[in-house]
Amino acid sequence: MSPVEDDMPFIELTSNEVSNLWASYLKSSMELRLFEYFYASTENNEIKQVIEKMLNQSQNNLNELKEIFIKDNLTIPLGFTNEDVRVDALKVFSDTFTLYFCFDLTHLSMSTYPIAISDCTRNDVRDHFQKNIAFSVKIQNEMVELMLSQGVYLKHPQVAIDSGVEFADSMLYLNGFLGGSRPLNTAEIANLSRIVHRAQFSKMVFVTFHKLAKAKELKHHFSKGRDGIQKVLDSLQEVLDKENIPISASGDYKISDVEMSPFSDKLMLFFVNTCLGIFCFAMVSQAMTSSLRTDIHSKLDKISDDMKKYYGLGLLLAIKEKWFEQPPQAVNRKV
Repeated sequence: MSPVEDDMPFIELTSNEVSNLWASYLKSSMELRLFEYFYASTENNEIKQVIEKMLNQSQNNLNELKEIFIKDNLTIPLGFTNEDVRVDALKVFSDTFTLYFCFDLTHLSMSTYPIAISDCTRNDVRDHFQKNIAFSVKIQNEMVELMLSQGVYLKHPQVAIDSGVEFADSMLYLNGFLGGSRPLNTAEIANLSRIVHRAQFSKMVFVTFHKLAKAKELKHHFSKGRDGIQKVLDSLQEVLDKENIPISASGDYKISDVEMSPFSDKLMLFFVNTCLGIFCFAMVSQAMTSSLRTDIHSKLDKISDDMKKYYGLGLLLAIKEKWFEQPPQAVNRKV
């Protein structure tokens, strides 16, 4: 530490900063356990090298966050430990599916870290999130190049675009019912295809976690999530099929039956509640704000309502199992 930094007055963390750091710690803690197993079970050397970088970044994040918590006299979260992963468990995911899994985690980082840094003012906190944003962009670029080179990147639709500048000439532009709908615009196509790709991945996660979970109640919860995601796929695919817009799907969402799960039930539920839940809400909300056709907006509104109910049940299940680690809270001044 430089003399200049030594002379700087100590600035206490704001509630926003504490909240963001706490969430970052739990996220990095979960990712570390996932990457430990992925690294041990992956055979493809190029994919393995990417996983190793992500594993090291997660460990560096935890070390850095612990320093901040200690400096500010905050309790370090428990997060996830060695008890939440079996590195020696048999291979569950194909290497390609593992790559998709890691790619999905970068999307979560790209959606949460920019929001976090916008809430923070202290230099060390902003530096933490800024480094994570830079790493996420870099590693995501590497994964895109790797998926393209291996022919497994799920491309979004390419469509013929009308040329020229046009303005909507009536309220019928918003109509999506009774056969009077206009063609989808590019923003609507992009958002729907993005949700469909995410739903395809999420469905396979639910299928896998349903098989791996030990607790009967958790198995039921994951199977319910699988069925809910299938309804999302059917609903949005109906719109795209009517427009003759094809959506690519992976041919390598392969999973193997194993007797011993590499992940604890606690870790799997946390991944579903946070990574699938939070990111899906962000995706659907973005789609709702940019989708102008009434039929699409109605479908997305129904999807959003169903998701709120499902992920609310997931949170209640985590609390019931005593897996929900409470974020720091203000002192009760009412007593």
